[in-house]
Amino acid sequence: MSMFSPHILRAIRLTRAGMWWERAARAFWPGFALLAAGLSALVLGVVRGPYAVWLAALWLLVLGVTIGVGLWRFRYPRRAEAVARVDASLPGRPLAALSDHAVLGGDGALWQAHQAQMRELAQDARAVAPDAGLARRDPFALRLAAMLALGMALIFGGSAQMGQGIEAIASGWRPVPAGPDLPEGASWEGWATPPAYTHRPTIYMNALPEGEVLTLPKGSEFSFRIYGDAALTQNVAATLDATDPAAPAFIAEQTGVIEVAGRRFDVMVAPDAAPGVVPGAMPERRADGRLVQDFDASDDHGVISGTAEITLDLASADRRYGLVPEPEPREPVVLELPMPATGSRQEITGRLVADLARHPWANLPISVRLQVRDGLEQTGDSQPMQTILPGRRFFNPLAAALIEMRRDLLWSRDNAGRSAEILRAITWRPDGFVKEPLYLKLRGGVGTLEAGPLTEKARDDLAQALWEAAIELEDGGLSDALDRMQRAQEKLSEAIRNGANPDEIQRLMDELKEATDAYTRMLAEQGEQDPADRFTQNQPSQTITGDQIQQMMDEIQRLMNEGRMAEAQQLLEQFNRMMQNLRVTQGEGNGTGQGRGNGAMNGLADSLREQQRLSDEAFRRLQDSYRNWQDGQGPQGDDDLADQQRALRRELERQRGLLPGRGSEQGEAARRQLDQAGRAMEEAEQALREGDQGGALERQADAIEGMREGMRALGDMMAQGQQGGESGEEGNSQGDASAARRGLAQSNPQSGEQIDPLGRELSGRGPAEGGRLVDGGADLAARARDLLDEIRRRSGERSRPEEERDYLRRLLDRF
Repeated sequence: MSMFSPHILRAIRLTRAGMWWERAARAFWPGFALLAAGLSALVLGVVRGPYAVWLAALWLLVLGVTIGVGLWRFRYPRRAEAVARVDASLPGRPLAALSDHAVLGGDGALWQAHQAQMRELAQDARAVAPDAGLARRDPFALRLAAMLALGMALIFGGSAQMGQGIEAIASGWRPVPAGPDLPEGASWEGWATPPAYTHRPTIYMNALPEGEVLTLPKGSEFSFRIYGDAALTQNVAATLDATDPAAPAFIAEQTGVIEVAGRRFDVMVAPDAAPGVVPGAMPERRADGRLVQDFDASDDHGVISGTAEITLDLASADRRYGLVPEPEPREPVVLELPMPATGSRQEITGRLVADLARHPWANLPISVRLQVRDGLEQTGDSQPMQTILPGRRFFNPLAAALIEMRRDLLWSRDNAGRSAEILRAITWRPDGFVKEPLYLKLRGGVGTLEAGPLTEKARDDLAQALWEAAIELEDGGLSDALDRMQRAQEKLSEAIRNGANPDEIQRLMDELKEATDAYTRMLAEQGEQDPADRFTQNQPSQTITGDQIQQMMDEIQRLMNEGRMAEAQQLLEQFNRMMQNLRVTQGEGNGTGQGRGNGAMNGLADSLREQQRLSDEAFRRLQDSYRNWQDGQGPQGDDDLADQQRALRRELERQRGLLPGRGSEQGEAARRQLDQAGRAMEEAEQALREGDQGGALERQADAIEGMREGMRALGDMMAQGQQGGESGEEGNSQGDASAARRGLAQSNPQSGEQIDPLGRELSGRGPAEGGRLVDGGADLAARARDLLDEIRRRSGERSRPEEERDYLRRLLDRF
């Protein structure tokens, strides 16, 4: 084979290796499938009982036969066969031709040309992929089923089940110890099977050493097979299943002795302790009104199930207003405690989460009792806890009134008349107070209450209508925004799991960003929750700023752009859990208006610096474009910078939605200025895409000016809010107002001058001395002076186009 090049030899070696796998798969796939099925059965704990040894023996026999047949069918792949397979994949079979020898004229020109042509064709040799043809040989896909079973066993099985199977097999191989001489023809077999919930293996009693004490849990079952005249006596069970004298069976209830055919077994029955459960802290309520109850449960063999029973604590209820009548009887609320799907249940730490916000007992005193059960149906109860059933709180006065009316009707239908009067009063003169669709719904409730005796179904339907009306009044569309955000999260998660294309994932990510922005904006408009809420007071709550939400969204976007979909999916699930229990603030600190204003000011300052950076970059590219014009090239659009401008505009829109002070004069002024800045940014983006850098710079300058004016209005609003505070704080109002303006301006430590975030004096006299240190410690004031000097120098160069010089002069006039 020396006539073959290294490239051809490598293709032959790879093809031959594939032939090894191909022939081995054809010969041994039945044995592999049988081996995988047996191992999966062993790991999953299927191999149990007295016949485990016979099943194992049969499995080993069949496995040996299949391996033997495979060895008989296996054929060693020769190198010549690999050469022939590679050669068959090439046109003209050049490898065989290169192995030929001319009988006559071997050195002739024609033969040499033929050999050269064959060597050229042989250079296209590639390794031939193997094809075992298992789909034809295994039409029922038994090999795949065995692999699936083995995979499930490795995931869901455990060493305990595997040990039980091995023990069951080993017990059948142990020789039966020599016992006393038995009467001729008398023999027996016996098995001790612990309860299934203990997950302990069956014991073959014939294999036990003489004199060994047999310790078993209570409820273990003994079964025997009697051959001949062997006698059996026992005192561990009160009754004996004598349906078949040759196969007695009984359940061990107490410690005692079993004697069978002269063999004695001392049996110790270990008592099964009752399970126990201990509740955690008092039930807490999430922002969505759900009940959250932690608990710890334990049992010596494992807890099977558990429940939480909730009953009304009538003695603790404040029996006034609609609670004066006797309540209609209701069944206790029984909730299943969550149990782990895998692993040991001897020690469980769990959490019960339930949505009972619509239950008639919501926000009323209740008693909660936890109960767990073990395999013997023994129960363990916790001490009753007296608490308030968590429910949603309503802060809109009309919504709160509707919810109280709903509670009264569900408490007792005797409150129908009183509720009709209240509902009629609410719907009297609804102009400007109740919208028409809601008015019609409430007026229909009045007719239902006054129509006569209220049926149970009519009461429940009216209660549902009152709940929906209260939600509509309280949220003002917040529920729809939350549903939209959650649907967007679910669609994006599904797309990531299914491996959707990048364009589809990006579209869904943009949809999620828009839905999240709308939801957080509505949360901010709704305002802070009641600080006197008795369910959330002194409990940690999840507080997050709009900037933090945006940072998490950006991190999700970055992970997806880098192709790290698993990490993006995990972070998206964390984001989903966070948004479900969210209390939004627009700033840092304790969530007060001052904290929200500071946070908004800081965010606007960051956006202002980013806009200035974009303006500087646009100016630099304007210079490049002038050079291109001098070289004869026309204007070109700048989509990259336009995309950055669009992203900044969207960020400014988000910040505008989170601004505090809605309805106040200064707050609305700040919003108007930011609207103007946003329109200027949009026009700048369009100019950049059209290649009009000069026009883009003008609109960017307008955007900077609008953002500055908006920040000034926001600072005035915060200063006014401080001055209107409680008495005793006047001495600090000026200092607090200055602190509120730090996003807009900072004090000059040398001269006391006020400077804006770009290091310029607010008085307009030029850059301040000692400006803030940014960009790795560079003096911003010195940078501003250098920039002004450079603008002056370029504006005086007559070689520059007049349009550029005009723009530079306008910059000098402005700054």
